[in-house]
Amino acid sequence: MRTYIADIVNNEGKKVELTGWVNIRRDHGKIIFIDLRDKSGMCQVVFISKPADVYEKATKLRSEWVVKISGQVNKRPANMVNPDIITGEYELLADGLEIINEAKTPPFDLQTDGYEIGEDVRMKYRYLDLRRPRMKRILENRFKTIKFMRDFLADKGFTEVETPVLGKSTPEGARDYLVPSRVYPGNFYALPQSPQQYKQLLMVAGLEKYFQVVKCFRDEDTRGDRQPEFTQLDIEMSFTSEEEVLSLIEELYLSLVKKLYPEKKLKLDKYGKIIRMPYKEAMEKYNSDKPDIRDDKNDPNELAFLFVVDFPMFEWKETEKRWDAVHHPFTMPKVDGVEDFKNKFKADPAAIQAFQYDFVLNGYEIAGGSIRIHDPALLQSVFEAMGNKPADVKEKFGHMLEAFEYGVPPHGGIAPGIDRFVMIMENAPNIREVIAFPKTGDGRDLMMGAPSDVDKKQLAELKLEIKKKK
Repeated sequence: MRTYIADIVNNEGKKVELTGWVNIRRDHGKIIFIDLRDKSGMCQVVFISKPADVYEKATKLRSEWVVKISGQVNKRPANMVNPDIITGEYELLADGLEIINEAKTPPFDLQTDGYEIGEDVRMKYRYLDLRRPRMKRILENRFKTIKFMRDFLADKGFTEVETPVLGKSTPEGARDYLVPSRVYPGNFYALPQSPQQYKQLLMVAGLEKYFQVVKCFRDEDTRGDRQPEFTQLDIEMSFTSEEEVLSLIEELYLSLVKKLYPEKKLKLDKYGKIIRMPYKEAMEKYNSDKPDIRDDKNDPNELAFLFVVDFPMFEWKETEKRWDAVHHPFTMPKVDGVEDFKNKFKADPAAIQAFQYDFVLNGYEIAGGSIRIHDPALLQSVFEAMGNKPADVKEKFGHMLEAFEYGVPPHGGIAPGIDRFVMIMENAPNIREVIAFPKTGDGRDLMMGAPSDVDKKQLAELKLEIKKKK
């Protein structure tokens, strides 16, 4: 029965069976040493001249071969202890060896942190790149972060609910990824930019406290802290307030950092709270709505969380010659009903503030949220103020307006990005380092060869035709 490498420390003098990858092989005369690794760690294995057949097999071993080795766990001599690994006081004296699979020489060194290697090569052989201890640690810490979030919210009475991936294309700021329908030719689903409408409909449904660790998709230009698909923690609450949402997020993140990253130094206010700053002050003082307020920006272990509040509701889109929502059209403006909104919009749209808030860390926006409009008449007015004709509003958002006629509670929420947060915590240069299988900076998957052409038969089934550029 297999024993994990880390468990040999509890099996001194016993015979065990280990499986894993050959990390390094070293020949010392009639003795062969290998470092064997699995998901739990690494240990030294010793092959001596007997059994002769086992020794002969060991002479053929190379790095990255997959093997099964049996033998006795012994204490290493005091002068041979390796303090850098958890099994450093022990070794396995092999008496059996099975070569499960040989391996080609990897295209790059797996013993380094990988930063010296061209990213295109790393992305093409991502399954090898992930064998690095640094990359394995990042994925493990990402998992621990997500588990902490789930456990924290579950303890607070939240229910995780999965929402659809195939939805309706609606104007929400970025371009949608479209999925053609075979059954309804000429019609398309859209991959969600966020579960915004679904989570609000869950509030209509009476769930009251929802969350989800969810994939989101946006067809926009990529950069170091952005990907075509990304993961966020989505949260929505009924009968809530801006203060309640921010307090929940503050407790979640401060407790998470203290539990999983105790070496980090937190910059807080004199009361031990996350600093809050109005949008106007942030722009005047830092010329940014996501300022880096660390005392020492060269200290990667300093964390300066910041809540930016009191955003403007609207911004002018010069290319489209219209006012658009800074956050999204469901955000509650700071007005007293429909008539007050219309009057203030007519007087000065730029002066209307919103119940919108951003969560910032070291100069990166890591979450955005708002209190939502729960009055269907006000929501209709906001859509129309943004230049939408009543018929277009009904076509795009009629399902929301109808749902709101069946008793919708006041509600609000926030959506923290998980990739960007883990990137900062792991001191990674970009979010591609903290995603198992990311796209390149220009949105390609070099390992799978995507995006790619599809068979003409598939296009014919979808009633689609590709027009080639002349």
